[in-house]
Amino acid sequence: MTTTFNIRDFGAVGDGNTNDALAIQTAIDAANANGGGTVLVPAGATFLSGSIVLKSNVELHIERGATLQASGHWADITERHTVSALSSGVVNEETLQSGLFIAAYDATNIAVTGAGTIDGGGRFYVLEDLGPIYLMPVNRPFTLFFIGCSDVTLKDTLYRDGALWTVRLTGCESVLIHSIRIRGDMKLPNADGIDLDRCRDVRISDCDIRCPDDAISLKTCEEFPDLGPCENITVTNCILETKSSALVIGVDATSPIRNVVFDNCVIKNSHRGLSVNLGQDSLYENILFSNIVVETRIYDDSWWGKGEVIYVSAFPWQEAIGRVRNVRFVNILARGENGVHIAANEPGLIEGLLLENVRVEIDHWSEFEGGKYDRRPFSGEEKIYDYPTSAFHIDTASDITVRNCEAVWGDEKQSYYAHAIETINTENVVIEGFRGQSAFPDRLAAIVSH
Repeated sequence: MTTTFNIRDFGAVGDGNTNDALAIQTAIDAANANGGGTVLVPAGATFLSGSIVLKSNVELHIERGATLQASGHWADITERHTVSALSSGVVNEETLQSGLFIAAYDATNIAVTGAGTIDGGGRFYVLEDLGPIYLMPVNRPFTLFFIGCSDVTLKDTLYRDGALWTVRLTGCESVLIHSIRIRGDMKLPNADGIDLDRCRDVRISDCDIRCPDDAISLKTCEEFPDLGPCENITVTNCILETKSSALVIGVDATSPIRNVVFDNCVIKNSHRGLSVNLGQDSLYENILFSNIVVETRIYDDSWWGKGEVIYVSAFPWQEAIGRVRNVRFVNILARGENGVHIAANEPGLIEGLLLENVRVEIDHWSEFEGGKYDRRPFSGEEKIYDYPTSAFHIDTASDITVRNCEAVWGDEKQSYYAHAIETINTENVVIEGFRGQSAFPDRLAAIVSH
């Protein structure tokens, strides 16, 4: 019985200009009808394609030296969905459709493997270069978007130039993402690395991601309310770089996100490091960040963030808002142009946080001025506001423990540098074994409470 289906045998040309979607889809369908098999994208060519749909028991294997290229013609992106990715987290009658390059629906036992390249074709959709960021249309494709699938494997492939979220899984279960690389154009908005939306029992490991928007993000998006929470997720041994948040919970979340471990990762040259960003009516709970090296800097205001090494926020994006509880940051070694920022819009939204063995070094090396905080996305006024930089800033939160942590100030001290720890409108804050002084000990206390 044939188990390998070479797309050339089904008519794929591989000249980089011909739309080979029909040939690739025919090979996928044949493998599925066979009871399973490997659809081979062979080395030595670029295969341009519109949308393709992976089916149960099929492995799409891109050989080293092969490229599967998303078409830059919107008409070729025939798989489309109305989603909230580009409409501020909500879907309504005015929301335009986004596309899917590699799609799968309710499939089981599927895989995308091989050391070749999947190119999302983001460059074909750029409307204008605005300097720090591109102007992009809504009508552009997710590179890979699986919905309601189980027993999913993504392994070894290079994903480059995503036009929208690069790898999006929605409502998927029993997922392994291992040793993939993502390389995005660092001026292309919304080109996330990996987005897990309402997924369960997922392992992400040994990935190398450089992308402009969130590197690895957990969500429960509004448009799929019946697909449940996002839970039981591990992310380990990854190297991440982004102009947004490297490891992030939220902000698109209307159902719970819980039971998550981020461990043994390196974050470099990013706008935010570890982010728990609540903006909708959801519950975030039982989340552990451990054994992570973080480096953050400030970028242009086109990108959310102000260089925070750790960011926990609860500010309404639309109307209702949930709460954050039981989050742990343990063994974090951080250097950034901003520090730890924990803040909520009102009491009771953030509770039960632990920071243990967290070292924060504040310095300045980018061309952008600090002394600001960023609440985005936020429905109120003062989304970005001026405020002195403290190594640990805790505002409107309760049941917070800061244990064996350290604040250090670099050589490039700025006039807006302030306290080692500042707490505002907090309850039950415990500080044990803290080391460090304010940036200017002669005029500022090391620890200040309001």
